[in-house]
Amino acid sequence: MEHEQYKNDSTQETQEPGKEDKPSSLMEKIQQLGQTNVPQLSNDSKIHCLTIIGQIEGHLALPPQNKTTKYEHIIPQLIAIEQNPKIEGLIIVLNTVGGDVEAGLAISEMLASLSKPTVSIVLGGGHSIGVPIAVSCNYSFIAETATMTIHPVRLTGLVIGVPQTFEYLDKMQDRVINFVTSHSNITEETFKELMFAKGNLTRDIGTNVIGKEAVENGLINEVGGIGKAIKKLNELIELQKDKEDVIIQ
Repeated sequence: MEHEQYKNDSTQETQEPGKEDKPSSLMEKIQQLGQTNVPQLSNDSKIHCLTIIGQIEGHLALPPQNKTTKYEHIIPQLIAIEQNPKIEGLIIVLNTVGGDVEAGLAISEMLASLSKPTVSIVLGGGHSIGVPIAVSCNYSFIAETATMTIHPVRLTGLVIGVPQTFEYLDKMQDRVINFVTSHSNITEETFKELMFAKGNLTRDIGTNVIGKEAVENGLINEVGGIGKAIKKLNELIELQKDKEDVIIQ
């Protein structure tokens, strides 16, 4: 009897770690990617949701107390989404203060080059380099109370005070302007006016546009929430299917 009791105890001990495997795997996904499902595992839906939150982290690691979106996590997911036949559309949810310019542009370029329909929605804020990410999708939404800050490219820290440095900054700024104007309905003149406006931001240059203003300026397609965004994405998915059917015939 004692021997049987020992066996039962030992089986329970071996089973318990197995039970903890799933939660620990789930926690790892949340810690690493900020979400519970990754593209390879989203078998229950044809739409995948990707969140861009906090500060976009680039080449330098930000302090641990900062909420960040790491571009080295986003880019492999975008490649996986492109390759996964079960995913037919992608929705990007933004609530970001901006961050690294090159990392933000890299994410924007990848979103713009996806062959699958994409829809973005700005909730809360899509500031700074979050603007190119918001406009990089096939269709964009903004919540009525959400804001977008448009300002010139800025650097923090030690800068070499030579003309070449400022030329480089100017070229980097042009990359942002060209991307935004080519992926939205805003004109270059309007975007530059918003970018270099004085008095809109306290002690700074730039403009904060809220909800309808972003749509009126041609930056975002429509004011709306999650419901509208999902509906539009489903429409785009059906439209793409129809085009593919015509090509096959």
